[in-house]
Amino acid sequence: MYFRRLIAFAVLVGAFGALVWLALGGIHDLRAGKGKAKAKPAVAAPAKVLRIVFPEGFTRREMAERIVAVNGIARRKRHVEPRLRAKAYLKLTGTSLLPASFAGDKKPRPLEGFLFPATYAFTAKTSSKQLAAEQLKTFKRQWKKVNLRYARKKNLTPYDVLIIASMIEKEVIAPEERPLVSAVIYNRLHNRMPLGIDATIRYALRIPPTKSLRESDLQNPTPYNTRTHRGLVPTPISNPGFASIQAAAHPARVDYLYFVRRPDKVHHFFTASYAEFVAYERAHGYKA
Repeated sequence: MYFRRLIAFAVLVGAFGALVWLALGGIHDLRAGKGKAKAKPAVAAPAKVLRIVFPEGFTRREMAERIVAVNGIARRKRHVEPRLRAKAYLKLTGTSLLPASFAGDKKPRPLEGFLFPATYAFTAKTSSKQLAAEQLKTFKRQWKKVNLRYARKKNLTPYDVLIIASMIEKEVIAPEERPLVSAVIYNRLHNRMPLGIDATIRYALRIPPTKSLRESDLQNPTPYNTRTHRGLVPTPISNPGFASIQAAAHPARVDYLYFVRRPDKVHHFFTASYAEFVAYERAHGYKA
């Protein structure tokens, strides 16, 4: 009886020891990397998606300034250091071959007009080149929707239409006036009259719309002076949105040759009569 109890006790002690050994061995094996359990690989955090908004009518330089502003916001509020650089953006878009349907003479030109204004997503790794390429890609996609049949009948090239669109974008505030301003441009070109659009002078001399043009500015010999030079300016003066591009391709069928800003600073007075144009200017205190 005593012998059997002794054997049972020995078996119980042995079993308990085995359990302790396994437990300790298991912990040792896991710590040493020998156990069956494997650590899951670390998953990289998704890149923070940022956005930059380019309004319709922005120039290349205004877009570069917006890059500087957005970079500052990204650093302060999102704790991200973007790769976008204003200087690189201006250099990349300053001289380039134009898209195939516009490059008649294969001469490098600024991409002014082709940097489609919209909201673009980017990350810290997005380069200035990638951003400009995305804008150009968006422009090409939008341009395919434009019917140029009427413009071709008027002997205007695709580049001419884009230049007209850029002027419309800078001149018009009320959307319904886009086709009317377009009609004035078409009619003046047909009549071989100077276009007289001061936004082209402002573009060349970098004069903001909040500052009045001086007489010396109006007489400046720049080829962008549409008061002294007939025809279209050498390049677009802004990056127009789709509505202005459409208006440039489809002007209103009216005989207007003149327009002047109304006192509300939003709408224009349009007329085909120079006498009416002068009378309106005088009645509202404008210089004739």
